[in-house]
Amino acid sequence: MRIQMLSQSILTGIRVLRTEARRNIAIVAPALNKASDPIQQLFLDKVREYKQKSAGGKMVDPNPEIEKELKNELERVAKQYGSDGKTDMLKFPEFKFPDVKIDPISQSAN
Repeated sequence: MRIQMLSQSILTGIRVLRTEARRNIAIVAPALNKASDPIQQLFLDKVREYKQKSAGGKMVDPNPEIEKELKNELERVAKQYGSDGKTDMLKFPEFKFPDVKIDPISQSAN
């Protein structure tokens, strides 16, 4: 009886591993260099092209109208939140919480 339970447990484990392996291969397949599907290959080529164009964190193919709109929006946000003009509004703010000195409360025994 114990051997039968152990063998069932092993078979269940093998089935789970096989399913997980299939899922992992399906997830990793698009990242392979050669895709079996032409549409998948086209997608990979476009992703690689976009990666090259977006190097340095800049916008991809910006036109003057979009750059002007971005500048106007950043100026509006800076004015709305009281920026001094030197603060980078695209950077996450840094918070500093200094330790406050607290006076201890002493209780006298009555």
